[in-house]
Amino acid sequence: MKRIHFGVVKVHKWAVNLCICLIVGVVAVFAVIAGINAIPASSAISGVYYNGNKESNNVTLMVNVYWGTEFLDEMLAIFDEYNVKTTFFVGGTWAVLNEEYLTKIYNAGHELANHGYHHKDHGKLDEAGNLEEIQTTHTIIKELLGVEMNLFAPPSGAYDKVTVSCAQTLGYKTIMWTRDTIDWRDQDSEVIYNRAIKNASGGDLILMHPTKSTLEALPKICQYFIDNGFNLTTVSQNIGL
Repeated sequence: MKRIHFGVVKVHKWAVNLCICLIVGVVAVFAVIAGINAIPASSAISGVYYNGNKESNNVTLMVNVYWGTEFLDEMLAIFDEYNVKTTFFVGGTWAVLNEEYLTKIYNAGHELANHGYHHKDHGKLDEAGNLEEIQTTHTIIKELLGVEMNLFAPPSGAYDKVTVSCAQTLGYKTIMWTRDTIDWRDQDSEVIYNRAIKNASGGDLILMHPTKSTLEALPKICQYFIDNGFNLTTVSQNIGL
């Protein structure tokens, strides 16, 4: 009986050890997967901004421009009516084809910033690819208007540590957003309005594009922030540059 009991104990110990090894292995695998797929928080990567100074009353209606011009004149007129200066992140290929509108934006007193050249996924680009996309657009804007940009918004919000490092090498800060109106997808001015103002607070960076529905919502959005004591301003002023 003693020998049988001893064998059972040995079997139990072997089973427990096996279970522990399996658990540790599974946890390790999930940790590796999580490390690969995790999107780093703004606090984890120096130079990435999801908001400006939360202690201020500054809010920015940042506009990413990579297609079309049909709504830009009216958007600029609305910003002018409400005395709003903001930041336009422009794509390089768009700038080349639309120098007239690029100049209109700049002459209206708005800040110009970099949105890459080909609207690529910067999180999938190597160092050379990241540098080329950012630097090419920088060179174009400098040659057309003499402007030295220093803010970069990754297309589709896709970036990694390489992107941020390359941006910093070129003198850029990487800009994300606090809230996205998703106006490129949802063509509903009331939905866009509500997304822009929901839980509004100082330092907000609100992403939008020059779409018909955004144009329709824009006066109401500007009026809301003004009526509630916010200062609609550029990204640079919002993040304290």
